[in-house]
Amino acid sequence: MAEHSGYPAILLIAFVLDALAGDPRWLPHPVVWMGRAISFFEKKFRAAFTNLFLSGLVFALFLIAVVWVVSLGVVKLALAVHPVVGIIVQGVLLFYCFSVKSLVTAAHDVAIPLMAGDLPEARNKVAMIVGRETQTLDREAVTRAAIETVAENFVDGFLSPLFFFLLLGVPGALAYKMINTLDSMVGYKNDAYILFGRASARIDDMANYIPARFSMFVISGAAFILSPKRGVTALKTAFEEARNHKSPNAGFPEAAFAGALAMRMGGPNVYHGQMVDKPYIGARFPDPSVSKIRMACELMMLSALVAVVVALAVIFLIGWAV
Repeated sequence: MAEHSGYPAILLIAFVLDALAGDPRWLPHPVVWMGRAISFFEKKFRAAFTNLFLSGLVFALFLIAVVWVVSLGVVKLALAVHPVVGIIVQGVLLFYCFSVKSLVTAAHDVAIPLMAGDLPEARNKVAMIVGRETQTLDREAVTRAAIETVAENFVDGFLSPLFFFLLLGVPGALAYKMINTLDSMVGYKNDAYILFGRASARIDDMANYIPARFSMFVISGAAFILSPKRGVTALKTAFEEARNHKSPNAGFPEAAFAGALAMRMGGPNVYHGQMVDKPYIGARFPDPSVSKIRMACELMMLSALVAVVVALAVIFLIGWAV
């Protein structure tokens, strides 16, 4: 466990930096570089194989491996300079993997015009964070979309990077961010990516499988702290309705949020010009009021804190065990 002795400090540095700074636009961001690498290599890998699925699989594995190797090299170099430098560098790199503060900011950007009665601006703001078409959404649907983003991205933007940090260190968390970025950029079910992006989408599903299911316990635990009744309802809704979601993973955090906030999520939406008939999650609850956006953000932040406490406990328990 000696090589893991800096994990608590690394995690706390990353968590505090995310809580304070979020995602400053003036800072260079590794995810931006990942996106550029995806765009650069996509054409090259498409041309290298006649089988688009195989091309997409090799493309994804290559980029994930590159991120792993480069980040491992950076970590080892920083540790070679000085152990404290290594901890600080790893803390900063892990900070780049978290996005709790930026999710809160994005959700508040939707809530502000909604509260002011400016539905067109709220639609424009929510269009920046969701994949569905937003120009025909009513007030309740815009609110629902913002909260669904907070719930689902609690896993992508915090819990999964934390899980892979515990499992494989900072290089593991950064490799996960490449997996997630690949899914965001090429994991579409359309003519251009149905074959080439299939491997990226499946790898993302596998990477999020455990964190998504663990999320319902973390979210329910946070809700229980706020109100025991809400915590019990969150866990009950997650167990009963999580699998109503078309995604293999997104239903777990969304159902837990639906139960904790007593609101329904999901339902039919238009994606890329086609109506997708998705079932509601938390169907027995009403549509959310705008105030639920703030409540969802508070629940997500508390859930992140609960996850950090659990992670620290795991780190110390493993340390004692060895």
